[in-house]
Amino acid sequence: MGIHVIKMPDIGEGIAEVELAEWHVKVGDVVAEDQPLADVMTDKATVEIPSSAAGKVLALGGTVGQVLAVGSELIRIEVDGAGNQKAPAGVAQSKAAAAPAVAAAAAVASAVAVAKPPVASRPPVTASSNKPLASPAVRKRALEADIDLHAIAGSGPDGRITQEDIDALLAGKQSPVPMPAPGAGYARRDDEEVIPVIGLRRKIAQKMQESKQHIPHFTYVEEVDVTELEALRASLNTQWGAARGKLTLLPFIMRALVKAVREFPQINARYDDTAGAVTRYGAVHLGIATQTEAGLMVPVVQHAETRDLWASATEVARLAAAARSGKATRDELSGSTITITSLGALGGIASTPVINYPEVAIIGVNRIVERPMFQGAAVVPRKLMNLSSAFDHRVVDGMHAAEFVQRMRGFLECPATLFID
Repeated sequence: MGIHVIKMPDIGEGIAEVELAEWHVKVGDVVAEDQPLADVMTDKATVEIPSSAAGKVLALGGTVGQVLAVGSELIRIEVDGAGNQKAPAGVAQSKAAAAPAVAAAAAVASAVAVAKPPVASRPPVTASSNKPLASPAVRKRALEADIDLHAIAGSGPDGRITQEDIDALLAGKQSPVPMPAPGAGYARRDDEEVIPVIGLRRKIAQKMQESKQHIPHFTYVEEVDVTELEALRASLNTQWGAARGKLTLLPFIMRALVKAVREFPQINARYDDTAGAVTRYGAVHLGIATQTEAGLMVPVVQHAETRDLWASATEVARLAAAARSGKATRDELSGSTITITSLGALGGIASTPVINYPEVAIIGVNRIVERPMFQGAAVVPRKLMNLSSAFDHRVVDGMHAAEFVQRMRGFLECPATLFID
């Protein structure tokens, strides 16, 4: 018998370290060659590491959430023969995170991993957590089987729920975790839990901190009357929805933004504070902040300036589905020049969005409300919506930010102008 050591492979693109996102094996397991061993997360994507040998797992090289350097020991396997130190020839395809992945989006289009000293151990996260630990595949299966993950005691590392736990529950071999009895809402509680900030959530935290540390934000809120725009949208959906797909408000906002930045190129830009230089872009690579099960991500609509309403809607839907399923590629999560963020019906009256560093602006969309408004002497119902936008005050003056938002408002309140070049 021999010992086969698999080291953290070089994933490329100058990446020197990765975060250990999930183990697919544990000590004592017998693994086959090419069997997935672990998921590791780079600055943008989750990468699956396969086994380069068959044998029995003797030791794991780290805990979930730990940052490992390229070339460090990942796993030890007992194999037939003399063994060797060969690392896997390559890694499986990237499957950009939702659990975890990165962007920042999480909020978050180009987060940079921060090296941390090795962590000896982490407090367990039990099945009673608000966010049960489970991979996207496990979550999808649980959703399809109508299983509440809170009702499963995970057998994986740190209480992570595995496919085997789902199998056991479906086979009746595992009893569901008892849920609180009715009427227990007033019972005294003294429980506490510590939840490690790892994976995408750590990347989001780093990205938000980086943005707030580097960028002096200022927010500008403007009310927009979208009554005519909503009437146009309803008309287009009635006429073309069955053949071309239903339109939400977002493609119209995207088009208004694309047209407005032609007049205000300093808004569609990135600021390199190290070099002290602003890069203005002709292309509008539009980040769309997207909430996923794992956290906020920002997939990017490349060259939004070339897309009509339906092409924009189709691409947004495709990217959102890819991000939420964990299948977005690194390129689909990189390179945005300006970002739109919206909470849809939960959008509130106003918000103070955080700029997607190193961009210089973010456009926040709040919910539509119907209110009475004066038109001359008459009071009429109108559909109103606020744009809550933030700008980098180092490179965008308040007057220019206001003019830019007012230009967007003009396009949205007179939607025919969206189609006039």
